[in-house]
Amino acid sequence: MGLLQSIAANYYFLFAILLFLIGIYTMLTHPNLLKKVIGLNIMETSVFLLFVSGGYVAGGRAPIVTGNEEVYVNPLPHALILTGIVIAISITSLLLSLIVKIYKYYGTLNADKISKMRG
Repeated sequence: MGLLQSIAANYYFLFAILLFLIGIYTMLTHPNLLKKVIGLNIMETSVFLLFVSGGYVAGGRAPIVTGNEEVYVNPLPHALILTGIVIAISITSLLLSLIVKIYKYYGTLNADKISKMRG
């Protein structure tokens, strides 16, 4: 199997890496705190995609045992990602509430201006 065929067969891994790079680029290049939170959410989503795609089995079915010898999809990554989603929502809500407090105190969401105000 050639390199291009391997990449085409596992395109979801490539897409997860691309999403992660977009998220980290957003976090590093934008001084706006709200855009940094959006970049963090994009990065979290890419990690979720990577884990879920790792549990994918071609031709696999839902892991409900019927007595037949069948190929099943691994349910563990899906269960872990449900926990990860809850944690990601909690982190996002905490960051957004902190951003509201920062905006009320400093009057801006620009991280560079805030650091200059702080001295």
